[in-house]
Amino acid sequence: MIRAVIFDLDGTLADTEPLHFAAFREVLLPLGVELGRDEYFTRLIGYNDHDCFAAVLSERGAPYDETALDRLMSVKASVYQAMIAGHDVLYPGAAEFVRRCAERFPLIIATGTLRAEAEMILGRAQIRDRFLDIIAAEDVTHGKPAPDGFLAALGRLGFLLRPRPSITAAECLVIEDTLAGVEAARRAGMRVLAVGQSAAPTELTGADLVRTSLHATDLDDILRELAKAAA
Repeated sequence: MIRAVIFDLDGTLADTEPLHFAAFREVLLPLGVELGRDEYFTRLIGYNDHDCFAAVLSERGAPYDETALDRLMSVKASVYQAMIAGHDVLYPGAAEFVRRCAERFPLIIATGTLRAEAEMILGRAQIRDRFLDIIAAEDVTHGKPAPDGFLAALGRLGFLLRPRPSITAAECLVIEDTLAGVEAARRAGMRVLAVGQSAAPTELTGADLVRTSLHATDLDDILRELAKAAA
């Protein structure tokens, strides 16, 4: 039985992955590093900023340390936040789906983006109040595909919903859009609904269920299929 829903943000609720790519590319070009679109969307999507910069620089043989990564992340955050400021970047139907879920379940965000960015996006879309909290990039040591973010979300749910009986990992439905996100949720022991907005639906076979978008997703249908599979 599902008792809580954990949403990813970028690529799941918000059409922001192209903006993240553009921001990474803009920050890396002055270093003589050209980030290709296919490279980002096939291998790096779903990584947090730290891990994305580290992976790209390592593969290019470019020297870096944590201080350099911190500087790159700060510049990228400024570029990206300027891109999303004042814009509603949610996918069509995403806000409505969140509101339907919130009528029945406690919700929390587990994202590889920065907290300030998540707050901007959810606030602009007027759905921030539907989520109990946000687990952001700053809250975990290891980003996806590590399960840290989802496990932190589970712990936060347990704290915020006490004294109700603790929610188990198997009672959480994660909604994700990337291979790294699906793997992270699986490693956390959670059920997964994948939406094929950043990756082709045929690539997301590790999820329990796959839909093309949240706009085309019926919550009752999802719950019935999950219950049937668990029976």
